[in-house]
Amino acid sequence: MLQVIFIITVACLLIAAGMRPIRSNMSLFERQRRASAGDVSARDLIRREKLLDDVLSLRRVIVALLLISISGLDINIYGWFYGIALSIVISVWYGALSRTRIIQAISSRIYARFEHRILRFVEKYPLIFKTIGSDKSKDEEMLRQLDSREELQYLVDQSTEVLSNDDKLLVSHSLAFRDRLVKDCMTPRSAVDTIKQGEFLGPLTLDALHKTGHSRLPVVDGDIDHVVGILHLRELLNLDIKKSTTAEKAMEARVYYIKEDQTLEHALKSFIRTHHHLFIVVNEYRETTGILTLEDVVEQLIGQKIVDEFDSHDDLRAVAMRNPHRNNLAPKHVDL
Repeated sequence: MLQVIFIITVACLLIAAGMRPIRSNMSLFERQRRASAGDVSARDLIRREKLLDDVLSLRRVIVALLLISISGLDINIYGWFYGIALSIVISVWYGALSRTRIIQAISSRIYARFEHRILRFVEKYPLIFKTIGSDKSKDEEMLRQLDSREELQYLVDQSTEVLSNDDKLLVSHSLAFRDRLVKDCMTPRSAVDTIKQGEFLGPLTLDALHKTGHSRLPVVDGDIDHVVGILHLRELLNLDIKKSTTAEKAMEARVYYIKEDQTLEHALKSFIRTHHHLFIVVNEYRETTGILTLEDVVEQLIGQKIVDEFDSHDDLRAVAMRNPHRNNLAPKHVDL
């Protein structure tokens, strides 16, 4: 008779140890948001998640009582020496046995059937669980503070149904925006079209300028390292072609420069502060290395190309790689 009770007690131990209530993958924030919107299932889920810690404490107590009962039965059946030895073996191995597939399947079915009664019991006698010292997790994993932007990026990448591909692109570019530099997205020097300050803006010149595909052009005094103004092509549409004027007279004389190693965050703040749309990018020796437009910065922020009616190229950096101006290509040149 005692051996039958012993076998039943061991079976109960394995089933109790194998019961692992499945927690919701939904964050506490999302559960609370849905509950505040009137979602009854979300409110039930919040109640269930709050009680699961007490359920786990109850399982811990039951397992401890079953182990004590098994030790007593072992001693009564097999004597002190063999009984204690068998109790030690069971105490060491019951955890591993409870994680086997068959025990897990049986435990899960039994728990699913009686979960609502277990939750009611836990909710009805909270004083018991205060006494046994229930461990409250408080959704630490769901509410814990993110430790890095890389971790947030990982969560964005793992989201499958919450964020669309465009949403992921926007978030990813926003996260990386602070670390991007001006030189990463500027139009390189080799792809920059310019106009000399003394050039007359006649019909042929205006047609050629419009065909460049740019809405603004740097005006130079000799070469691109001496930018003296910015020519706005939109403002030239109303220019009286009968009265020839030079680029110097039609240009905006104020020129803004920015270092190539400045961040895009700094550049965006500068665009907002100056109400300007084009900066000349210079290196540490104040040599022109390219130009940066407000569109360039916004594209890096939102992860989408901005192409207006003046743009003839989607990617001016790709154009620069093709070397349209044939820079430094002597007949006998050698690249090292």
